[in-house]
Amino acid sequence: MMEKNRSILIIYTGGTIGMVNDPVSGTLVPIDFRHISNQVPELRRFGFSLETITFDPVIDSSEVSPDTWVHIAKTIEENYARFDGFVVLHGTDTMSYSASALSFMLQGLEKPVIFTGSQLPIGVLRTDGKENLLTAIEIAAATGDGLPMVPEVCIFFGARLFRGNRTIKYSAEHFNAFASPNLPPLAEAGLQIRYNRSIIRHPTVRRPLMVSENIETAVAVLRLFPGIRQETVHTLLTQAGLKGIILETYGTGNAPMSGWFLDELRSFISGGGIVLNVTQCQAGSVEMGLYKTSAGLISAGVISGRDLTTEAAVTKMMVLLGRGLPEGKVSNLLSMSICGEIS
Repeated sequence: MMEKNRSILIIYTGGTIGMVNDPVSGTLVPIDFRHISNQVPELRRFGFSLETITFDPVIDSSEVSPDTWVHIAKTIEENYARFDGFVVLHGTDTMSYSASALSFMLQGLEKPVIFTGSQLPIGVLRTDGKENLLTAIEIAAATGDGLPMVPEVCIFFGARLFRGNRTIKYSAEHFNAFASPNLPPLAEAGLQIRYNRSIIRHPTVRRPLMVSENIETAVAVLRLFPGIRQETVHTLLTQAGLKGIILETYGTGNAPMSGWFLDELRSFISGGGIVLNVTQCQAGSVEMGLYKTSAGLISAGVISGRDLTTEAAVTKMMVLLGRGLPEGKVSNLLSMSICGEIS
């Protein structure tokens, strides 16, 4: 259901969706989102309040950093009481990282935060941006039983609504650019928007919105490959100040049984480092101990990330480490679902 008295804040951070062709230079330039209805006149038909905030300067998604996530989160926090929902326009390259990060940063969230963007600029005739924007706004405004229909951080793209921390970008050119390999869509938009209510998360305890502003960037991703050298692993794991590693393993969480490899991991972990095991596969889950080639990781102290995406694993570790929690507490939280990121 879409009520007429809803108010939605559109936050334009940058990205393809906000570009139009400059007839003078022939290049793509950002549009003035204060006049977005000139590009998308259908917005006037919603009948509820729409306001926009544009980042200055706008950010190419390849330049997104934890500072960007804090900027988005603080913008939502500062406007939280005034609006019923939020639509974040963002470049597609790092959208899954940003949506994942915001899901962990916005503690106590009870309103929709819908990320969207486009593969073609909104000023291009065949753009996918109009449909993505219009439907994201409609979802952000939707209610059921008087409450927000989807009080989560999500990505809407290509007619499907996904939980943000379950997504990956899997196509650089198709309009269906995002996928959620281990969780079905929260909604699908056709002639009607059909919500999968059984998997949408709703807060069980009401609490004020709190933003985790401290993001620890002393983490790294180590992707295994046949022939990886000890010098490569050693150089990474002995990097000064490094606090955590996302270990991308084979299949269900398997890794070489080489003595040197496990010794390097044990040394890093015994020194206070955290190693989180996620699979290189797009779908499926880590099941440490299922094969002998993952049993050694358990003995070394590696944590199972189960079906976490790499994007969610990286951002979750950054946010939890940034809270200054004890190492054991961080490890426990990494292995459990705190906002629907793990099955």
